[in-house]
Amino acid sequence: MTHQEDDDRLRLDKWLWAARFFKTRSLAAEAVSGGKVHYKGQRVKPSRAVEIGAEVKVTLGPIEKVVIVRGLSAQRRPASEAAKLYEESEESRQRREAIAQQLKDERAGRPIPVPRGRPTKRDRRRMDRLTRKTGHEGGGGTP
Repeated sequence: MTHQEDDDRLRLDKWLWAARFFKTRSLAAEAVSGGKVHYKGQRVKPSRAVEIGAEVKVTLGPIEKVVIVRGLSAQRRPASEAAKLYEESEESRQRREAIAQQLKDERAGRPIPVPRGRPTKRDRRRMDRLTRKTGHEGGGGTP
């Protein structure tokens, strides 16, 4: 294969990585192999050649994006440039925004945990008091 032919053919896992759907190529390849990515409506191998105009469906957790390939790049570029490699369908964008709003609404009622590291002796005693089922359990000192 000549260098020119190599430029025209781009692996699906490499395109997904360059388009910033996944942090690493190995994660992209794993997602394709695991059925999280469909190319033209079918499960394919990570080595599948990507064509401009093809539909790619990417499932990331509860979010499913349906995009049309608009450009090819074998290099990972800044997010602003990577976004030019694909165009998300309007229906996909609306569904994704609805799911994001639903998840946001579900989290709205929960208090945000504040990580503080290890509990102090005072914190531990307070936790013991809250979880204690009976009266004084023994042990020395004052709680």
